[in-house]
Amino acid sequence: MENTVKLAKADLVPTDHNLAAQYDSFDDLEAACTQFCHQVNTRIHRTTRRIPAEMLAEERLHLHPVPAAPHTATWGVTRTVPDNTPMVSFENGQYSVPHTLRGQTVWVRAHGAGVSERIVFVHHGEGGPVEVARHRRARPGSPQICDEHFPPPPAGVLDRHPIPRTDAERAFCDIGAGARLWLCEAAEAGTGKIRVKMGNAVTLAKLLGAERVDWALGHAAAYGRFAEGDLMAILDAHPTGAASDTTHRADESRSLAQGTAGWARFGAAPILTELADPDGTGDTGDTEP
Repeated sequence: MENTVKLAKADLVPTDHNLAAQYDSFDDLEAACTQFCHQVNTRIHRTTRRIPAEMLAEERLHLHPVPAAPHTATWGVTRTVPDNTPMVSFENGQYSVPHTLRGQTVWVRAHGAGVSERIVFVHHGEGGPVEVARHRRARPGSPQICDEHFPPPPAGVLDRHPIPRTDAERAFCDIGAGARLWLCEAAEAGTGKIRVKMGNAVTLAKLLGAERVDWALGHAAAYGRFAEGDLMAILDAHPTGAASDTTHRADESRSLAQGTAGWARFGAAPILTELADPDGTGDTGDTEP
Protein backbone atom coordinates (compact mmCIF):
# COMPACT_ATOMS: atom_id res chain seq x y z
CA MET A 1 0.00 0.00 0.00
CA GLU A 2 2.89 2.38 0.68
CA ASN A 3 4.28 1.87 -2.83
CA THR A 4 0.99 2.22 -4.74
CA VAL A 5 1.80 5.59 -6.31
CA LYS A 6 5.38 4.53 -7.09
CA LEU A 7 4.23 1.30 -8.76
CA ALA A 8 1.54 3.13 -10.72
CA LYS A 9 4.04 5.62 -12.07
CA ALA A 10 6.62 2.98 -12.87
CA ASP A 11 4.47 0.23 -14.39
CA LEU A 12 0.96 1.52 -15.23
CA VAL A 13 0.94 5.23 -16.13
CA PRO A 14 2.46 5.83 -19.58
CA THR A 15 5.67 7.84 -19.37
CA ASP A 16 8.71 8.40 -21.52
CA HIS A 17 10.70 6.03 -19.31
CA ASN A 18 8.46 2.92 -19.06
CA LEU A 19 7.17 3.24 -22.63
CA ALA A 20 3.67 2.08 -21.50
CA ALA A 21 0.96 2.39 -24.15
CA GLN A 22 -1.74 5.04 -23.94
CA TYR A 23 -5.18 3.93 -22.71
CA ASP A 24 -8.31 4.73 -24.66
CA SER A 25 -10.52 4.66 -21.57
CA PHE A 26 -10.51 4.05 -17.83
CA ASP A 27 -11.75 0.52 -18.52
CA ASP A 28 -8.48 -0.21 -20.32
CA LEU A 29 -6.55 1.21 -17.36
CA GLU A 30 -8.55 -0.96 -14.96
CA ALA A 31 -7.85 -4.03 -17.04
CA ALA A 32 -4.13 -3.19 -17.00
CA CYS A 33 -4.22 -2.85 -13.18
CA THR A 34 -5.91 -6.24 -12.85
CA GLN A 35 -3.33 -7.87 -15.10
CA PHE A 36 -0.46 -6.24 -13.17
CA CYS A 37 -1.83 -7.39 -9.78
CA HIS A 38 -2.20 -10.94 -11.05
CA GLN A 39 1.36 -10.87 -12.34
CA VAL A 40 3.07 -9.62 -9.18
CA ASN A 41 0.88 -11.58 -6.71
CA THR A 42 1.55 -14.97 -8.29
CA ARG A 43 5.35 -14.79 -8.48
CA ILE A 44 7.93 -15.10 -5.72
CA HIS A 45 8.57 -11.89 -3.85
CA ARG A 46 12.19 -10.76 -3.81
CA THR A 47 12.28 -10.01 -0.06
CA THR A 48 10.03 -12.68 1.49
CA ARG A 49 10.90 -15.34 -1.11
CA ARG A 50 7.24 -16.37 -1.04
CA ILE A 51 4.28 -15.92 -3.32
CA PRO A 52 2.13 -12.98 -2.08
CA ALA A 53 -1.17 -14.74 -2.90
CA GLU A 54 -0.23 -17.65 -0.62
CA MET A 55 0.87 -15.32 2.17
CA LEU A 56 -2.46 -13.42 1.98
CA ALA A 57 -4.39 -16.60 2.73
CA GLU A 58 -2.45 -16.97 6.01
CA GLU A 59 -2.64 -13.26 6.90
CA ARG A 60 -6.41 -13.13 6.52
CA LEU A 61 -6.70 -15.27 9.66
CA HIS A 62 -5.20 -12.38 11.66
CA LEU A 63 -6.84 -9.40 9.90
CA HIS A 64 -10.08 -7.71 10.87
CA PRO A 65 -12.68 -7.83 8.08
CA VAL A 66 -13.69 -4.62 6.36
CA PRO A 67 -17.21 -3.58 7.57
CA ALA A 68 -19.96 -4.46 5.14
CA ALA A 69 -21.63 -1.08 5.75
CA PRO A 70 -19.71 2.15 5.15
CA HIS A 71 -18.78 4.50 7.95
CA THR A 72 -21.95 6.40 8.85
CA ALA A 73 -20.48 9.34 10.78
CA THR A 74 -20.75 11.54 7.70
CA TRP A 75 -24.51 10.90 7.52
CA GLY A 76 -25.16 12.66 10.81
CA VAL A 77 -26.94 11.34 13.90
CA THR A 78 -29.45 8.52 14.08
CA ARG A 79 -33.16 8.95 14.67
CA THR A 80 -35.87 6.30 14.91
CA VAL A 81 -39.03 7.03 12.93
CA PRO A 82 -42.09 6.57 15.19
CA ASP A 83 -44.49 3.73 14.41
CA ASN A 84 -47.57 5.96 14.35
CA THR A 85 -46.34 8.98 12.36
CA PRO A 86 -43.52 9.60 9.84
CA MET A 87 -42.24 12.68 11.71
CA VAL A 88 -38.68 12.92 13.05
CA SER A 89 -37.33 15.42 15.58
CA PHE A 90 -33.98 17.11 14.98
CA GLU A 91 -32.59 20.17 16.77
CA ASN A 92 -35.97 21.43 18.04
CA GLY A 93 -37.67 20.91 14.70
CA GLN A 94 -40.07 18.37 13.20
CA TYR A 95 -39.51 16.89 9.73
CA SER A 96 -41.45 14.39 7.65
CA VAL A 97 -39.91 11.28 6.07
CA PRO A 98 -41.54 8.60 3.88
CA HIS A 99 -44.17 6.65 5.81
CA THR A 100 -42.60 3.38 4.62
CA LEU A 101 -39.74 4.05 7.07
CA ARG A 102 -41.91 3.98 10.20
CA GLY A 103 -40.17 2.02 12.92
CA GLN A 104 -36.79 2.16 11.15
CA THR A 105 -33.60 4.14 11.73
CA VAL A 106 -32.56 7.13 9.64
CA TRP A 107 -29.55 9.44 9.73
CA VAL A 108 -30.05 13.20 9.76
CA ARG A 109 -27.59 16.07 9.36
CA ALA A 110 -27.56 19.76 8.49
CA HIS A 111 -25.95 20.57 5.15
CA GLY A 112 -24.95 24.04 4.00
CA ALA A 113 -25.46 27.39 5.72
CA GLY A 114 -27.73 30.40 5.48
CA VAL A 115 -30.52 30.32 2.92
CA SER A 116 -28.98 27.25 1.28
CA GLU A 117 -29.02 25.17 4.48
CA ARG A 118 -30.92 21.90 4.20
CA ILE A 119 -31.74 19.11 6.64
CA VAL A 120 -30.86 15.82 4.92
CA PHE A 121 -32.21 12.39 5.87
CA VAL A 122 -30.48 9.16 4.79
CA HIS A 123 -31.69 5.59 5.16
CA HIS A 124 -29.43 2.57 4.77
CA GLY A 125 -31.33 -0.37 3.35
CA GLU A 126 -30.57 -3.46 1.32
CA GLY A 127 -29.55 -1.33 -1.64
CA GLY A 128 -27.16 0.81 0.39
CA PRO A 129 -27.48 4.36 1.70
CA VAL A 130 -30.20 6.44 0.03
CA GLU A 131 -31.24 10.03 0.66
CA VAL A 132 -34.94 9.90 1.52
CA ALA A 133 -35.79 13.51 2.43
CA ARG A 134 -34.38 17.03 2.25
CA HIS A 135 -36.05 19.97 4.00
CA ARG A 136 -35.45 23.57 4.91
CA ARG A 137 -34.71 24.09 8.58
CA ALA A 138 -37.87 23.96 10.68
CA ARG A 139 -38.63 26.25 13.58
CA PRO A 140 -40.30 25.19 16.83
CA GLY A 141 -44.02 24.95 16.18
CA SER A 142 -43.59 25.14 12.39
CA PRO A 143 -42.73 21.65 11.10
CA GLN A 144 -41.49 20.92 7.60
CA ILE A 145 -43.96 18.52 5.98
CA CYS A 146 -44.11 16.92 2.54
CA ASP A 147 -47.55 15.56 1.63
CA GLU A 148 -46.02 12.72 -0.39
CA HIS A 149 -44.44 11.31 2.77
CA PHE A 150 -47.84 10.39 4.23
CA PRO A 151 -49.93 7.39 3.14
CA PRO A 152 -53.21 7.97 1.32
CA PRO A 153 -56.29 7.89 3.55
CA PRO A 154 -58.00 4.51 3.69
CA ALA A 155 -61.18 4.06 1.69
CA GLY A 156 -64.28 5.19 3.50
CA VAL A 157 -62.43 7.03 6.25
CA LEU A 158 -65.05 9.81 6.17
CA ASP A 159 -67.99 7.40 6.34
CA ARG A 160 -68.40 7.50 10.08
CA HIS A 161 -70.97 5.08 11.46
CA PRO A 162 -71.68 4.99 15.19
CA ILE A 163 -71.64 1.53 16.73
CA PRO A 164 -74.23 1.27 19.53
CA ARG A 165 -73.21 -0.80 22.53
CA THR A 166 -76.14 -0.33 24.91
CA ASP A 167 -79.91 -0.59 24.58
CA ALA A 168 -80.26 3.18 24.95
CA GLU A 169 -77.77 3.80 22.13
CA ARG A 170 -79.51 1.27 19.90
CA ALA A 171 -82.88 2.90 20.54
CA PHE A 172 -81.46 6.29 19.55
CA CYS A 173 -79.73 5.02 16.39
CA ASP A 174 -82.90 3.19 15.36
CA ILE A 175 -84.66 6.55 15.00
CA GLY A 176 -83.00 7.01 11.62
CA ALA A 177 -80.08 8.37 9.64
CA GLY A 178 -80.59 11.86 11.04
CA ALA A 179 -80.12 10.56 14.57
CA ARG A 180 -76.89 8.79 13.64
CA LEU A 181 -75.62 11.95 11.92
CA TRP A 182 -76.53 13.99 15.00
CA LEU A 183 -74.59 11.59 17.22
CA CYS A 184 -71.44 11.87 15.08
CA GLU A 185 -71.57 15.66 14.83
CA ALA A 186 -72.45 16.15 18.48
CA ALA A 187 -69.57 13.93 19.60
CA GLU A 188 -67.12 15.79 17.34
CA ALA A 189 -68.33 19.14 18.72
CA GLY A 190 -67.81 17.96 22.30
CA THR A 191 -71.47 18.29 23.27
CA GLY A 192 -72.17 17.89 26.97
CA LYS A 193 -74.85 15.63 28.47
CA ILE A 194 -75.10 13.81 25.17
CA ARG A 195 -76.67 10.69 26.70
CA VAL A 196 -79.43 12.74 28.33
CA LYS A 197 -80.23 14.44 25.03
CA MET A 198 -80.29 11.07 23.29
CA GLY A 199 -82.80 9.79 25.84
CA ASN A 200 -85.00 12.86 25.35
CA ALA A 201 -84.93 12.30 21.59
CA VAL A 202 -86.03 8.69 22.04
CA THR A 203 -88.95 9.85 24.21
CA LEU A 204 -89.97 12.46 21.62
CA ALA A 205 -89.79 9.84 18.88
CA LYS A 206 -92.32 7.74 20.79
CA LEU A 207 -94.65 10.73 21.24
CA LEU A 208 -94.31 12.54 17.90
CA GLY A 209 -93.10 9.79 15.59
CA ALA A 210 -89.63 8.63 14.65
CA GLU A 211 -89.77 10.16 11.16
CA ARG A 212 -90.43 13.67 12.43
CA VAL A 213 -87.83 13.50 15.19
CA ASP A 214 -85.27 12.00 12.79
CA TRP A 215 -85.82 14.94 10.43
CA ALA A 216 -85.32 17.40 13.27
CA LEU A 217 -82.15 15.64 14.45
CA GLY A 218 -80.73 15.72 10.94
CA HIS A 219 -81.33 19.48 10.68
CA ALA A 220 -79.89 20.02 14.16
CA ALA A 221 -76.73 18.19 13.10
CA ALA A 222 -76.46 20.16 9.85
CA TYR A 223 -76.75 23.52 11.60
CA GLY A 224 -74.80 22.63 14.74
CA ARG A 225 -77.78 22.90 17.10
CA PHE A 226 -76.77 20.74 20.06
CA ALA A 227 -77.99 22.85 23.00
CA GLU A 228 -80.50 21.64 25.57
CA GLY A 229 -83.72 22.90 23.94
CA ASP A 230 -82.63 23.04 20.28
CA LEU A 231 -84.36 19.81 19.24
CA MET A 232 -87.69 20.85 20.75
CA ALA A 233 -87.38 24.33 19.24
CA ILE A 234 -86.97 22.81 15.77
CA LEU A 235 -90.00 20.59 16.31
CA ASP A 236 -92.10 23.52 17.55
CA ALA A 237 -91.14 25.56 14.48
CA HIS A 238 -92.53 22.78 12.24
CA PRO A 239 -95.70 21.62 13.97
CA THR A 240 -97.10 19.96 10.85
CA GLY A 241 -94.03 17.83 10.33
CA ALA A 242 -90.84 18.80 8.64
CA ALA A 243 -91.27 16.22 5.91
CA SER A 244 -94.28 18.11 4.42
CA ASP A 245 -92.05 21.02 3.36
CA THR A 246 -94.77 23.57 4.14
CA THR A 247 -94.28 27.04 2.64
CA HIS A 248 -95.49 29.97 4.75
CA ARG A 249 -96.69 33.08 2.92
CA ALA A 250 -97.60 36.46 4.40
CA ASP A 251 -101.16 37.73 3.83
CA GLU A 252 -101.51 40.79 1.60
CA SER A 253 -103.31 42.68 4.39
CA ARG A 254 -100.27 42.24 6.63
CA SER A 255 -97.62 42.95 4.01
CA LEU A 256 -95.15 45.77 4.67
CA ALA A 257 -94.60 46.37 0.96
CA GLN A 258 -95.93 49.65 -0.45
CA GLY A 259 -98.62 49.47 -3.11
CA THR A 260 -98.26 50.70 -6.69
CA ALA A 261 -101.43 52.79 -6.82
CA GLY A 262 -99.47 56.02 -6.47
CA TRP A 263 -97.64 55.23 -9.70
CA ALA A 264 -100.85 55.17 -11.78
CA ARG A 265 -101.01 58.97 -12.15
CA PHE A 266 -97.52 59.27 -13.58
CA GLY A 267 -97.67 60.31 -17.26
CA ALA A 268 -101.25 61.67 -17.06
CA ALA A 269 -102.16 65.36 -17.87
CA PRO A 270 -101.85 67.70 -14.85
CA ILE A 271 -105.08 68.84 -13.19
CA LEU A 272 -105.22 72.63 -12.56
CA THR A 273 -107.29 73.92 -9.66
CA GLU A 274 -108.36 77.52 -8.89
CA LEU A 275 -109.94 78.94 -5.80
CA ALA A 276 -112.80 81.41 -6.39
CA ASP A 277 -112.53 84.83 -4.70
CA PRO A 278 -115.70 86.76 -5.67
CA ASP A 279 -115.19 89.75 -3.38
CA GLY A 280 -111.40 90.06 -3.71
CA THR A 281 -110.83 89.77 -0.01
CA GLY A 282 -108.83 86.62 -0.26
CA ASP A 283 -111.53 84.66 1.56
CA THR A 284 -112.53 81.70 -0.52
CA GLY A 285 -115.32 80.76 1.79
CA ASP A 286 -116.80 77.40 1.05
CA THR A 287 -116.02 77.54 -2.63
CA GLU A 288 -114.49 74.25 -3.79
CA PRO A 289 -111.89 74.01 -6.52
